Amino acid sequence: MRVSFLYYEDCPSYDLALERLREVMDEEDLPGEVEVVKVETEEQARESRFVGSPTIRVDGKDIDPPSNSRYTLTCRAYRLADDRISPLPSKDMIRRALRAPAKCQPG
Repeated sequence: MRVSFLYYEDCPSYDLALERLREVMDEEDLPGEVEVVKVETEEQARESRFVGSPTIRVDGKDIDPPSNSRYTLTCRAYRLADDRISPLPSKDMIRRALRAPAKCQPG
């Protein structure tokens, strides 16, 4: 499983999001490193299909696929299960995304 964390430094929530991602990986006993990618230019945002900070991908798939495809240096908002908007994905959102590839494994 490949886990990527993309962020834009001007967004204040990225460090908490990365910490939350690592906590969930520890809780789920998932080994491996998180590929941390700092997105610094509009060109890099377009090339990496970056829809905002923070973005977490598991095996290349966004944990919360965006409804738009505008790639730019911006902060991101997540809609939580209770319909609130947050700058951070919930632990449950991260956990579901991390568990999804395991469901596809033969076993």
